[in-house]
Amino acid sequence: MKTIILDQPGTFRLTETAEPAAPGAGEVVVRVRSVGVCGTDLHAYRGKQPFFTYPRIVGHELGIEVAAIGAGVTNVRVGDRCAIQPYLECGTCIACRRGKPNCCVSLKVLGVHIDGGMRERFTVPAAKLYPSATLTLDQLALVETLGIGAHAVARAEVGATDTVLVIGAGPIGLSVVQFASAAGATVIVMDRDEHRLAFCRQQFQVPHTLTGIDDPVAALQNILGGELPTVVIDATGNPASMMAAFQFPCHGGKLVFVGLFQGDVTFNDPNFHRRELTLFGSRNATGADFAHIIAQVEAGRIKTDPWITHRAKADDLVAEFARWTDPAERVIKAVVEF
Repeated sequence: MKTIILDQPGTFRLTETAEPAAPGAGEVVVRVRSVGVCGTDLHAYRGKQPFFTYPRIVGHELGIEVAAIGAGVTNVRVGDRCAIQPYLECGTCIACRRGKPNCCVSLKVLGVHIDGGMRERFTVPAAKLYPSATLTLDQLALVETLGIGAHAVARAEVGATDTVLVIGAGPIGLSVVQFASAAGATVIVMDRDEHRLAFCRQQFQVPHTLTGIDDPVAALQNILGGELPTVVIDATGNPASMMAAFQFPCHGGKLVFVGLFQGDVTFNDPNFHRRELTLFGSRNATGADFAHIIAQVEAGRIKTDPWITHRAKADDLVAEFARWTDPAERVIKAVVEF
Protein backbone atom coordinates (compact mmCIF):
# COMPACT_ATOMS: atom_id res chain seq x y z
CA MET A 1 0.00 0.00 0.00
CA LYS A 2 1.05 3.61 -0.63
CA THR A 3 3.09 5.08 2.26
CA ILE A 4 5.05 8.31 2.73
CA ILE A 5 8.09 8.12 5.03
CA LEU A 6 10.19 10.99 6.38
CA ASP A 7 13.59 9.30 6.21
CA GLN A 8 15.58 12.21 7.62
CA PRO A 9 15.23 15.98 7.85
CA GLY A 10 14.34 17.34 4.43
CA THR A 11 13.74 13.94 2.80
CA PHE A 12 10.32 12.38 2.22
CA ARG A 13 10.00 9.11 0.32
CA LEU A 14 6.90 7.67 -1.40
CA THR A 15 7.02 3.89 -1.16
CA GLU A 16 4.96 0.71 -0.80
CA THR A 17 4.53 -1.06 2.54
CA ALA A 18 2.64 -4.16 3.66
CA GLU A 19 -1.07 -4.08 4.37
CA PRO A 20 -2.06 -4.15 8.06
CA ALA A 21 -3.13 -7.44 9.60
CA ALA A 22 -6.77 -8.11 10.46
CA PRO A 23 -7.76 -6.02 13.49
CA GLY A 24 -7.61 -7.65 16.90
CA ALA A 25 -10.08 -7.24 19.74
CA GLY A 26 -10.84 -3.58 20.33
CA GLU A 27 -8.98 -2.55 17.17
CA VAL A 28 -9.99 -1.00 13.86
CA VAL A 29 -8.30 -0.86 10.46
CA VAL A 30 -8.86 2.59 9.01
CA ARG A 31 -8.72 3.84 5.43
CA VAL A 32 -6.92 7.18 5.47
CA ARG A 33 -8.55 9.83 3.26
CA SER A 34 -7.39 13.26 4.44
CA VAL A 35 -4.21 14.14 6.36
CA GLY A 36 -3.58 17.62 7.69
CA VAL A 37 0.00 18.87 7.72
CA CYS A 38 0.83 20.13 11.19
CA GLY A 39 3.52 22.39 12.60
CA THR A 40 4.96 19.23 14.14
CA ASP A 41 5.42 17.79 10.64
CA LEU A 42 7.08 20.99 9.46
CA HIS A 43 9.44 21.01 12.46
CA ALA A 44 10.27 17.35 11.88
CA TYR A 45 11.00 18.08 8.22
CA ARG A 46 13.41 20.82 9.36
CA GLY A 47 14.98 18.57 12.01
CA LYS A 48 13.74 20.72 14.91
CA GLN A 49 10.94 18.68 16.46
CA PRO A 50 11.40 17.57 20.10
CA PHE A 51 10.74 13.91 20.94
CA PHE A 52 11.14 12.82 17.31
CA THR A 53 13.20 10.06 15.66
CA TYR A 54 13.76 9.10 12.01
CA PRO A 55 12.64 7.40 9.84
CA ARG A 56 9.00 8.09 10.64
CA ILE A 57 5.61 7.92 8.96
CA VAL A 58 4.23 11.30 10.00
CA GLY A 59 0.61 12.39 10.03
CA HIS A 60 -1.68 12.75 13.03
CA GLU A 61 -4.44 15.06 11.77
CA LEU A 62 -6.63 12.45 10.14
CA GLY A 63 -9.97 12.14 8.43
CA ILE A 64 -10.57 8.41 7.91
CA GLU A 65 -13.14 5.77 6.98
CA VAL A 66 -13.49 2.58 8.99
CA ALA A 67 -12.35 -0.35 6.83
CA ALA A 68 -12.58 -3.29 9.28
CA ILE A 69 -13.40 -3.78 12.95
CA GLY A 70 -12.18 -6.30 15.50
CA ALA A 71 -14.06 -8.22 18.15
CA GLY A 72 -15.89 -6.18 20.76
CA VAL A 73 -15.90 -2.91 18.82
CA THR A 74 -19.25 -1.17 19.24
CA ASN A 75 -18.54 2.57 18.92
CA VAL A 76 -18.04 2.55 15.12
CA ARG A 77 -19.13 0.55 12.08
CA VAL A 78 -17.47 -0.22 8.75
CA GLY A 79 -17.87 2.82 6.51
CA ASP A 80 -18.08 5.38 9.32
CA ARG A 81 -16.15 8.61 8.79
CA CYS A 82 -14.12 9.58 11.85
CA ALA A 83 -11.50 11.81 13.35
CA ILE A 84 -8.68 10.04 15.19
CA GLN A 85 -7.45 11.14 18.60
CA PRO A 86 -3.77 10.34 17.96
CA TYR A 87 -2.56 10.17 21.57
CA LEU A 88 -1.95 6.68 22.94
CA GLU A 89 -1.76 6.67 26.72
CA CYS A 90 -0.80 3.89 29.14
CA GLY A 91 -3.96 4.19 31.25
CA THR A 92 -2.17 3.43 34.52
CA CYS A 93 0.27 6.27 35.31
CA ILE A 94 -0.52 9.08 37.73
CA ALA A 95 -1.64 11.44 34.94
CA CYS A 96 -3.97 8.84 33.44
CA ARG A 97 -5.40 7.94 36.84
CA ARG A 98 -6.10 11.62 37.48
CA GLY A 99 -8.02 12.04 34.21
CA LYS A 100 -5.20 13.68 32.23
CA PRO A 101 -4.26 11.06 29.61
CA ASN A 102 -3.20 13.85 27.24
CA CYS A 103 -0.02 14.21 29.32
CA CYS A 104 0.49 10.51 30.14
CA VAL A 105 3.96 9.75 31.50
CA SER A 106 4.64 7.39 28.57
CA LEU A 107 2.43 9.05 25.95
CA LYS A 108 2.92 7.98 22.34
CA VAL A 109 1.63 10.31 19.61
CA LEU A 110 0.91 8.93 16.15
CA GLY A 111 3.29 10.40 13.62
CA VAL A 112 5.72 11.59 16.30
CA HIS A 113 6.75 8.83 18.69
CA ILE A 114 5.30 6.02 16.57
CA ASP A 115 4.28 5.79 12.92
CA GLY A 116 1.26 7.83 11.90
CA GLY A 117 -1.23 8.21 9.10
CA MET A 118 0.63 9.12 5.90
CA ARG A 119 -0.37 5.73 4.46
CA GLU A 120 -3.45 4.21 2.94
CA ARG A 121 -4.44 1.96 5.85
CA PHE A 122 -3.31 1.23 9.40
CA THR A 123 -4.61 -0.12 12.71
CA VAL A 124 -5.70 1.96 15.71
CA PRO A 125 -7.59 1.31 18.96
CA ALA A 126 -11.31 1.77 18.33
CA ALA A 127 -11.54 3.98 21.42
CA LYS A 128 -9.50 6.63 19.57
CA LEU A 129 -12.13 7.09 16.84
CA TYR A 130 -14.71 9.90 16.91
CA PRO A 131 -17.36 9.47 14.19
CA SER A 132 -19.56 12.04 12.53
CA ALA A 133 -22.40 11.43 10.11
CA THR A 134 -22.27 14.97 8.72
CA LEU A 135 -18.69 16.31 8.76
CA THR A 136 -16.51 15.99 5.68
CA LEU A 137 -13.24 14.09 5.73
CA ASP A 138 -11.38 17.41 5.56
CA GLN A 139 -13.31 18.71 8.57
CA LEU A 140 -12.53 15.54 10.48
CA ALA A 141 -8.83 16.01 9.68
CA LEU A 142 -9.05 19.49 11.24
CA VAL A 143 -10.41 18.23 14.57
CA GLU A 144 -6.97 17.50 16.06
CA THR A 145 -5.67 20.97 15.23
CA LEU A 146 -8.82 22.52 16.66
CA GLY A 147 -8.34 20.33 19.71
CA ILE A 148 -5.03 21.94 20.63
CA GLY A 149 -6.64 25.36 20.79
CA ALA A 150 -9.81 24.11 22.46
CA HIS A 151 -7.77 22.44 25.20
CA ALA A 152 -5.70 25.58 25.82
CA VAL A 153 -8.88 27.66 26.15
CA ALA A 154 -10.34 25.07 28.51
CA ARG A 155 -7.13 25.04 30.59
CA ALA A 156 -7.50 28.80 31.17
CA GLU A 157 -11.25 28.47 31.85
CA VAL A 158 -11.93 31.32 29.43
CA GLY A 159 -15.35 32.92 29.77
CA ALA A 160 -17.41 35.85 28.58
CA THR A 161 -15.80 38.33 31.01
CA ASP A 162 -12.27 37.59 29.77
CA THR A 163 -10.08 39.53 27.39
CA VAL A 164 -7.77 37.06 25.64
CA LEU A 165 -4.54 37.92 23.86
CA VAL A 166 -3.56 35.21 21.37
CA ILE A 167 0.08 35.47 20.36
CA GLY A 168 0.76 33.79 17.01
CA ALA A 169 -1.78 33.52 14.20
CA GLY A 170 -0.67 30.17 12.81
CA PRO A 171 -3.02 27.17 12.83
CA ILE A 172 -2.81 26.59 16.59
CA GLY A 173 -3.35 30.28 17.32
CA LEU A 174 -6.32 30.32 14.97
CA SER A 175 -7.85 27.38 16.81
CA VAL A 176 -7.41 29.30 20.09
CA VAL A 177 -9.08 32.32 18.49
CA GLN A 178 -12.13 30.29 17.49
CA PHE A 179 -12.72 28.68 20.87
CA ALA A 180 -11.96 31.81 22.90
CA SER A 181 -14.46 33.67 20.70
CA ALA A 182 -17.00 30.86 21.10
CA ALA A 183 -16.62 31.20 24.89
CA GLY A 184 -17.70 34.82 24.56
CA ALA A 185 -14.33 36.43 25.32
CA THR A 186 -13.00 39.58 23.69
CA VAL A 187 -10.11 38.42 21.52
CA ILE A 188 -6.95 40.27 20.49
CA VAL A 189 -4.42 38.66 18.14
CA MET A 190 -0.74 39.59 17.93
CA ASP A 191 1.52 38.44 15.10
CA ARG A 192 4.38 39.95 13.09
CA ASP A 193 2.73 38.91 9.82
CA GLU A 194 0.20 41.47 8.59
CA HIS A 195 -1.32 38.95 6.17
CA ARG A 196 -2.14 36.59 9.03
CA LEU A 197 -3.65 39.42 11.02
CA ALA A 198 -5.78 40.37 8.04
CA PHE A 199 -6.88 36.73 7.79
CA CYS A 200 -8.01 36.85 11.43
CA ARG A 201 -10.01 40.01 10.86
CA GLN A 202 -11.61 38.89 7.61
CA GLN A 203 -12.27 35.22 8.31
CA PHE A 204 -12.82 35.12 12.08
CA GLN A 205 -13.99 38.69 12.72
CA VAL A 206 -11.29 39.33 15.34
CA PRO A 207 -11.96 42.89 16.56
CA HIS A 208 -8.40 43.82 17.54
CA THR A 209 -5.03 42.89 16.03
CA LEU A 210 -1.51 44.21 16.53
CA THR A 211 1.97 43.44 15.26
CA GLY A 212 3.66 43.75 18.65
CA ILE A 213 6.60 45.58 17.11
CA ASP A 214 6.18 49.00 18.78
CA ASP A 215 5.45 48.89 22.52
CA PRO A 216 2.85 46.08 22.64
CA VAL A 217 2.03 46.78 26.29
CA ALA A 218 0.96 50.32 25.44
CA ALA A 219 -0.97 49.04 22.42
CA LEU A 220 -2.87 46.55 24.59
CA GLN A 221 -3.63 49.20 27.20
CA ASN A 222 -4.91 51.49 24.45
CA ILE A 223 -7.30 48.76 23.29
CA LEU A 224 -8.42 47.81 26.80
CA GLY A 225 -8.85 51.23 28.40
CA GLY A 226 -5.56 51.22 30.26
CA GLU A 227 -5.74 47.58 31.38
CA LEU A 228 -4.10 44.35 30.20
CA PRO A 229 -5.63 41.01 29.10
CA THR A 230 -6.95 38.61 31.71
CA VAL A 231 -5.65 35.64 29.66
CA VAL A 232 -2.63 35.43 27.36
CA ILE A 233 -2.15 32.33 25.20
CA ASP A 234 1.16 32.03 23.36
CA ALA A 235 0.92 29.71 20.36
CA THR A 236 4.23 30.61 18.73
CA GLY A 237 6.69 28.07 20.09
CA ASN A 238 9.18 30.92 19.82
CA PRO A 239 11.42 31.42 22.87
CA ALA A 240 11.64 35.22 22.58
CA SER A 241 7.87 35.50 22.24
CA MET A 242 7.19 33.14 25.12
CA MET A 243 9.54 34.94 27.50
CA ALA A 244 8.17 38.35 26.50
CA ALA A 245 4.61 37.09 27.13
CA PHE A 246 5.02 37.42 30.91
CA GLN A 247 4.62 41.20 30.59
CA PHE A 248 1.18 41.03 28.95
CA PRO A 249 -1.29 39.49 31.48
CA CYS A 250 -3.07 41.74 33.93
CA HIS A 251 -2.55 41.47 37.68
CA GLY A 252 -4.13 38.18 38.69
CA GLY A 253 -4.11 37.04 35.06
CA LYS A 254 -3.25 33.78 33.34
CA LEU A 255 -0.56 32.83 30.84
CA VAL A 256 -0.85 29.66 28.77
CA PHE A 257 1.97 28.15 26.71
CA VAL A 258 0.48 25.98 23.99
CA GLY A 259 3.59 26.08 21.78
CA LEU A 260 6.95 24.61 22.75
CA PHE A 261 10.60 24.78 21.77
CA GLN A 262 13.79 22.92 22.67
CA GLY A 263 15.15 25.04 25.50
CA ASP A 264 14.48 26.88 28.75
CA VAL A 265 11.96 29.63 29.51
CA THR A 266 13.14 32.36 31.90
CA PHE A 267 11.21 35.27 33.37
CA ASN A 268 11.53 38.10 35.86
CA ASP A 269 10.34 36.68 39.16
CA PRO A 270 9.34 39.99 40.84
CA ASN A 271 7.07 40.80 37.89
CA PHE A 272 5.59 37.29 38.00
CA HIS A 273 5.11 37.41 41.77
CA ARG A 274 3.79 40.98 41.95
CA ARG A 275 1.01 40.16 39.50
CA GLU A 276 0.31 36.74 41.05
CA LEU A 277 0.19 35.26 37.57
CA THR A 278 -0.93 31.70 36.89
CA LEU A 279 1.20 29.87 34.34
CA PHE A 280 -0.21 26.88 32.43
CA GLY A 281 1.30 24.38 30.05
CA SER A 282 -1.20 22.98 27.56
CA ARG A 283 -0.47 19.70 25.81
CA ASN A 284 -2.57 17.90 23.20
CA ALA A 285 -6.29 17.41 23.86
CA THR A 286 -8.60 14.97 25.60
CA GLY A 287 -11.36 12.74 24.32
CA ALA A 288 -13.86 15.17 25.81
CA ASP A 289 -12.25 17.94 23.74
CA PHE A 290 -12.67 15.88 20.55
CA ALA A 291 -16.34 15.16 21.23
CA HIS A 292 -16.95 18.85 22.05
CA ILE A 293 -15.23 20.05 18.88
CA ILE A 294 -17.16 17.70 16.60
CA ALA A 295 -20.44 18.81 18.20
CA GLN A 296 -19.47 22.48 17.80
CA VAL A 297 -18.51 22.08 14.13
CA GLU A 298 -21.64 20.04 13.40
CA ALA A 299 -23.72 22.82 14.94
CA GLY A 300 -21.98 25.45 12.80
CA ARG A 301 -20.48 27.28 15.78
CA ILE A 302 -16.90 26.71 14.63
CA LYS A 303 -15.94 27.87 11.16
CA THR A 304 -13.80 25.46 9.10
CA ASP A 305 -14.16 26.84 5.55
CA PRO A 306 -11.15 29.21 5.67
CA TRP A 307 -8.66 26.72 7.03
CA ILE A 308 -7.46 24.63 4.10
CA THR A 309 -5.38 26.78 1.76
CA HIS A 310 -3.18 24.13 0.09
CA ARG A 311 -3.83 20.58 -1.08
CA ALA A 312 -1.93 17.73 -2.75
CA LYS A 313 -2.47 14.12 -3.70
CA ALA A 314 -0.28 11.60 -1.88
CA ASP A 315 1.62 10.97 -5.11
CA ASP A 316 2.60 14.66 -5.23
CA LEU A 317 3.46 15.26 -1.58
CA VAL A 318 7.21 14.65 -1.90
CA ALA A 319 7.47 17.37 -4.54
CA GLU A 320 5.06 19.78 -2.82
CA PHE A 321 6.18 19.66 0.80
CA ALA A 322 9.30 21.82 0.51
CA ARG A 323 7.21 24.55 -1.15
CA TRP A 324 4.77 24.51 1.77
CA THR A 325 7.61 25.38 4.17
CA ASP A 326 8.20 28.67 2.34
CA PRO A 327 6.56 31.55 4.28
CA ALA A 328 5.83 33.25 0.96
CA GLU A 329 3.32 30.46 0.20
CA ARG A 330 1.18 31.68 3.13
CA VAL A 331 0.05 28.20 4.08
CA ILE A 332 -2.62 28.13 6.78
CA LYS A 333 -3.37 24.42 6.52
CA ALA A 334 -2.23 21.98 3.85
CA VAL A 335 -4.00 18.66 3.34
CA VAL A 336 -2.75 15.46 1.71
CA GLU A 337 -5.35 13.28 0.01
CA PHE A 338 -5.00 9.49 -0.06
